[in-house]
Amino acid sequence: AGAPEGAPAFPQLRSLNLSGNRLRELGPGLARAAPQLQALLLSGNRLRVLPGGLLPPPAALPGGPFPLLSRLEAADNEVAELGADIAALSALKSLDVANNQLKELPAALADCPRLKEANFRGNQLKDKRLEKMVNGCQTKAILEYLRAGGRGKGKAESTREEARKKKREKQQKKDGGDGEQDEVEEASKLLVKVLHISENPAPLVVKVSPGVKDVRPFIVCCVLKGVNLKPGNALKRFLSAQTKLHEDICEKRTVATIATHDLQLIKGPLIYDVQPPDELRIMPLGRKEIKAKDLLRQLQLEAEEQRKQKKRQNVSGLHRYLQLLDGKDNYPCLVDAEGAVISFPPITNSEKTKIRKDTRDLFLEVTSGTSLQICKDVMDTLILKIAELNRFTLENKEESGSDNESDALCGPVNLNPTQNIQPMNFPLVVEQVRVVDTDENLKVLYPSKTDLTTVSSLLTVIR
Repeated sequence: AGAPEGAPAFPQLRSLNLSGNRLRELGPGLARAAPQLQALLLSGNRLRVLPGGLLPPPAALPGGPFPLLSRLEAADNEVAELGADIAALSALKSLDVANNQLKELPAALADCPRLKEANFRGNQLKDKRLEKMVNGCQTKAILEYLRAGGRGKGKAESTREEARKKKREKQQKKDGGDGEQDEVEEASKLLVKVLHISENPAPLVVKVSPGVKDVRPFIVCCVLKGVNLKPGNALKRFLSAQTKLHEDICEKRTVATIATHDLQLIKGPLIYDVQPPDELRIMPLGRKEIKAKDLLRQLQLEAEEQRKQKKRQNVSGLHRYLQLLDGKDNYPCLVDAEGAVISFPPITNSEKTKIRKDTRDLFLEVTSGTSLQICKDVMDTLILKIAELNRFTLENKEESGSDNESDALCGPVNLNPTQNIQPMNFPLVVEQVRVVDTDENLKVLYPSKTDLTTVSSLLTVIR
């Protein structure tokens, strides 16, 4: 029997995934058919306008379209126009329109009352300042900027920008710099040099077993050389920076997880594999070796205890991502040539490859159950953050100190500049790492020519 005339066709539908098709447009029928929709996934299509035809005329739905829609994903489309009618989605909390063809963002985004997380990376925005904010994942700042009129049109924003401009000009004169402004900006950019596989006598390789595709299929890796964690609070600063990346761009680890290792303590080649919960054994950061299923049980008890006490709830935030492995017959893990598990995403790194103050070379790893592009975007941002911290440490000439090397699950790293006194623009070196399947077929090479472009406005990459 069909639904009564005028009744929604899918009254209970909460989540709809239309990703990876060739859809060019969507009509208003969906708003009528699924009024309870909370998540709409449209990535990997050919949509050109958003929300576009999705929204019927206001009079057609007196209560408003999609009153419960909190998550809208439309990355990797051809969206050239983000309409002001996006503000009609009153419950929208998370918006992803990465890797589209947007040149502008509508001020109406600031009218989305609940919007907390937005991904606009990979678009060619005309407003370069806005593009920097987008690459820095500052959703709140982006909305405030748009609310003020964008491009500094808000009066308060104009005043601040004018003051900054005068300060820059004054500093240039003080430094005797008469060069063009763009040359000054280019010279002030952070530098990263890429070492290609063909130039590397011993490149690291990561092999991926077929089983990961059903558990956590995406992984991107690279080696980073030229860091110094000894000065002052360098280690602490990066620990807190990585925690922030996990909260923001990684969406509380639900879309991706960062793990970092001391390269000197790794025995390659590495295998990205899966193991049953009662067989996977790891020595977590700051703990003794334990089976994965026992570790999760332990962490769940700790998280529950934290909740009960209502104290220090934000120290680990464990309860936020433990459920990501619920119902999995196998758990993902990165295993070294000696058979030791050095990473158990999204839960923890291993004590075996833990980064310390005397660490010089890093192995960086980002995994995701969502998409390969998210892994790359997170890695881009991580490398930018390390470069920024490097320069901060150099400029402040901190003395070597005894950081309190507090451990954190899924090991936040701590990275800073090269040893001794180096020129201010001395580049970090990023070595390419290949991810291959069991037949040695290439799956991912990072960084490729197209990687690190999301942070190009802040980073100069020497290829």
